[in-house]
Amino acid sequence: MTEITLLAKREATPGFQFTYMGGAPVCRTCPYRHACLTLDAGRRYRVTKVRPVEHPCALQESSASVVEVEAIPRAAVIDSRSAIVGSQIDLTRTDCHRIDCPNWQICAGPSLAPKQRFRIEKVDAEAAECRIGRSLRRAELL
Repeated sequence: MTEITLLAKREATPGFQFTYMGGAPVCRTCPYRHACLTLDAGRRYRVTKVRPVEHPCALQESSASVVEVEAIPRAAVIDSRSAIVGSQIDLTRTDCHRIDCPNWQICAGPSLAPKQRFRIEKVDAEAAECRIGRSLRRAELL
């Protein structure tokens, strides 16, 4: 599904990817906030189209372009019992300090939001490695 937002002109190019972090305090009084602050914080997006419309942006201190974006699936490891394609899952950061684990970044790393809802798009058939003994599967979430 295509969504619309505003991006700085230098970022407004098809294919540009970013993680939406939410609105800044200066955005609270912006007249364009209802068009700009529509994305889900913590999700990754890709610009699919740049529209020929620009608006002033106090955050960028210049103008911002109107762009169409789509959500990008993210890699994650999830509990094997919950690994059902098409189901919804609340993904939370695991309390794990084994940074030597090959799956640590997508299981407990700082890039994960504290709690976020995703739809499971794809699940690997093989079990994912876990250095603290959990039964996990690698998955793509949207």
